[in-house]
Amino acid sequence: MVDFSARFATGIEQQNWDALVTANPGGGNMLQSAAFAEVKSHHGWRPRFVVLDGPGYTSHNLILEKKLPVIGALWYLIKGPAVTDAAHVPGAARAVADLARREGHNVFAIKVEPDLIDTPELRDAFTAAGLVKTFNLQPNDSTAILDTTPEANQLLRNLHSRGRNAVRRALREGVEVQRMEPSEETFRAMYSLMGHIEDRSAARMRSFEYYSRFWQNFVDAGQGRFYFVHEDGEPSVGAFVINYGSKGTYKDGGSRPGRKQYGDSHLVQWRAITDLKDEFGIVEYDFCGTPPSDQLKDTSHPHHGLGLFKTSFTKTVTDFAGCYDVVVSGWKYRVWTTIAERVARQVHWRRTHQPFY
Repeated sequence: MVDFSARFATGIEQQNWDALVTANPGGGNMLQSAAFAEVKSHHGWRPRFVVLDGPGYTSHNLILEKKLPVIGALWYLIKGPAVTDAAHVPGAARAVADLARREGHNVFAIKVEPDLIDTPELRDAFTAAGLVKTFNLQPNDSTAILDTTPEANQLLRNLHSRGRNAVRRALREGVEVQRMEPSEETFRAMYSLMGHIEDRSAARMRSFEYYSRFWQNFVDAGQGRFYFVHEDGEPSVGAFVINYGSKGTYKDGGSRPGRKQYGDSHLVQWRAITDLKDEFGIVEYDFCGTPPSDQLKDTSHPHHGLGLFKTSFTKTVTDFAGCYDVVVSGWKYRVWTTIAERVARQVHWRRTHQPFY
């Protein structure tokens, strides 16, 4: 096993968190950002900022902590640990567990979620190291990612024909995409558009308060923006996109059914992609969630329709490793998986009508 050491970040490191995260192996992830950490701090999680020193590199990792009665604390390395190789994950996780013990934190399990592509070799290595596969938590554990490095004309030609034709038709027919001011009115309109998607899929929305804090945090950090199309004077398509380091992400979206402007949703994405490419030099754009690659054609999958739209830009679906549990206390973890997690999620839902994670 590759050796790592772990420590909590200093105050100076926390002040420069995003610059450090985006220098991680893999370029970081917007769910490891300072903006997202602050959001989760208002929804039952305590952010902890951890530095891992490994074989020739250092990475900066956000941990979300949830304290639970009797059994102690759950640590969630959201989209982490950031490492260069799947073989490094067990050692990095062990270092985090050692940090928890050394600093007196009563941690019974650590969720890891490395941004590494899922392979049989990765699964075998994690299982051999004692990591326990559990259900995935993030929508983009399977996702469509577009390579945005080609120049704009070539990038348009590289799109899947369905997406390319929709963008070109929308341009010909004069569909207009507007970048919106991040006002309360925009937030309300965006949330309303997202509700239409919820009506047509298995997606479940969080509260308006959650989204408004999320959007405002990323806007304030210079990392988030809104794009709308209007029809008959009303918002008909909306998207909130994020630039984080060299990556763009289509984080939230919504649209009214029965629209007349063909290709409007595709043109919103094209405008966002080209803006982020021009202004921030993004090298990839994550459409943030599709069915897994082996279920993409399954019409019964709850995200089948979203998958069709997103793969109209790029045919390839990337499956990431997803979530694994690192067991720190055997008996407490058995209590957690047998009953405590189910009860905690049910109680949290009854109290807040929001997802536990």
